[in-house]
Amino acid sequence: MRSWLIIGIIIKEMLMEQTRKPVHPGKVFLLDILVPLEVSITEAARRMGITRKTLSEFVNERSSCTPQMALRIAEITNTSAESWLAMQIKLDLWKVRQKTAIKYARKALLVSSR
Repeated sequence: MRSWLIIGIIIKEMLMEQTRKPVHPGKVFLLDILVPLEVSITEAARRMGITRKTLSEFVNERSSCTPQMALRIAEITNTSAESWLAMQIKLDLWKVRQKTAIKYARKALLVSSR
């Protein structure tokens, strides 16, 4: 029983680093830039020099913010590419931490059940 308590504490500490999932940069671009300015995805994609499909995948969180995408967004929004990449990195790290905590929990359960 004591090992279960220790495992629970360890997993909780791993997940407490950031409990809320960071916002995808595509969602930020859609809700903070495109919607308030009433710019369609088609028009934004044209201005950015990318396909509508590429931008749609990004704003619908099906693709990540690449350095190229970050540069294109930064150019048309007068922001920094680094800020867009930082959002993506936070999200990527959060995802890895979640997977790591689950993987660690499974290993701990196997060890404690022996």
